Amino acid sequence: MRKISFTEIEELLIENPVVAAIRNDNDLEAVLESKVLIVFVLYGNIMNLADICNKLKDKGKIVFVHLDLIEGLKGDHIGIEFIKKYVDPLGILTTKPSNVKHAKAIGLYAIQRVFMVDSLSLVTGIKNINDVKPNAVEVMPGIVNDIISHMVNKLNVPIIAGGLVSDKKDVMGALKSGALAISTTKRELWSL
Repeated sequence: MRKISFTEIEELLIENPVVAAIRNDNDLEAVLESKVLIVFVLYGNIMNLADICNKLKDKGKIVFVHLDLIEGLKGDHIGIEFIKKYVDPLGILTTKPSNVKHAKAIGLYAIQRVFMVDSLSLVTGIKNINDVKPNAVEVMPGIVNDIISHMVNKLNVPIIAGGLVSDKKDVMGALKSGALAISTTKRELWSL
C-alpha cells in the first residue's frame, strides 16, 4: 500500500467515517475480513504489536496505535520512536500532550484522546488541544453530541468521536454534531 500523507487523512475520514477500534485477536480477525479502512489498535505488547499491525497493513488498512495501551512499552519519547521504527503505523493515539508533540516531531500523525467528564475537562481539554495542536482529537465518550458541537466551534482539528458508540443512531448523531468520524469496537457498525 502506498504511503498516506497527513493531508489525505481528513478526506479518508470523511469517506470512511467508521473507524474500527480493536481490543483483541478476535477483533483483529474480524476487521481483517471487514471493509473498514482505518483501524485503531487498542491492544498488544512489544512482542506482538508489529505482527498485529503488519497483518492490518497487508490487508490495506491504515493503522493507528494507542500508545498508552501497549503492554511492556513505556508511553514516552523512546516508546514512540520504538513504534515508529519497528511497527511503522501511520500514527498514534495518546492522552498525553507531550507524546502528541513528540509523535508529530518525528513524523507520526498524532491523535490526542480526551475524556469529557465535566465542564472543567471541557475547558481544559479545549485549551490543551489548542496549545498542543494534535493532528486530530478523539473525544470520549463519543455520544456527547452537544460537547462535540461546542468543540468543533473551538478547535481547528478534526474530531473523532469514540467510546460508548453502540448503534447507527450514535454514529449519525456524532457525525451530525460535527465529528469527522467515529471509532468503535462494535463490529456491527464497521460495515456502515
